[in-house]
Order: sequence, then structure tokens, then C-alpha cells
Amino acid sequence: MKYLLDTHYMLWSILDTKRIPGKLKDTLTDPKNLVIVSAISFWEVSLKNSLGKLELQNVSPQDLPAICEEMSFLIEPLHASVCSSYHQLKATWHKDPFDRMLIWTAITNNYTLITVDENVMKYKSEGLKVYTG
Repeated sequence: MKYLLDTHYMLWSILDTKRIPGKLKDTLTDPKNLVIVSAISFWEVSLKNSLGKLELQNVSPQDLPAICEEMSFLIEPLHASVCSSYHQLKATWHKDPFDRMLIWTAITNNYTLITVDENVMKYKSEGLKVYTG
């Protein structure tokens, strides 16, 4: 399976693993699964950190990609084809542009999104696959 981590799960995987349920930890560490972090998440963390809305524990935003790679997470770049087709995501249950782009990335690439965000889960009607553990 191919799983895309929502930004909060990427951060929890690095900084606060106790927030990740046991079954999901098994999914994330199963070598048969591909765990993906989008460049969008790094952008979101960097922006929120620079605005003082997010504090990281002894880690700077620019350290996160290397940490994710060390954890065997695949880094998904932001592709022009995903950006240019974003207008096809018609539902608007969520206003956060970072979350909406993660949703569209997951739909476009047939990834299962790992999130706890209830508004994101509403996009199942748009073809989004969400990890339900």
C-alpha cells in the first residue's frame, strides 16, 4: 500500500510517536508499505514555524526532509501535473490550502491519506482513500 502522511502525522512520527496508535505504527513500519511525505508538508511546517504558530523540539524545518528519509519515508515533490489539475477538486469542506493540496495529491496518485482531520475525511466522496486503522 502507498500511504501519504498528513502533516501532523509526519511531525508525530518524528517528535511525538506516543500519539500514533499501535496499529498505525505497525502499518508505518511494515516494509511492504510505502510511506510518503509531501513537500507540501515541509512548506506548511516552515511557514507555520516562521509565523510562530508551530514550535519544533530541537529540530529546524530544514532538518525534516533528511529525518524523513532516514525513517525510510519517500519524499513526494510537488508536481506540475498535480498543481495544474487542482481545480478539479470541487468539494470545499476544508479551506486550508495545504490540506486541500495533500488531499488532491492523494486522490491524483491513488494514495491512502493518513489523517485525524474530520473535514479531510469528508473528501471520501471525491475519491479520497483515508486510513481508518
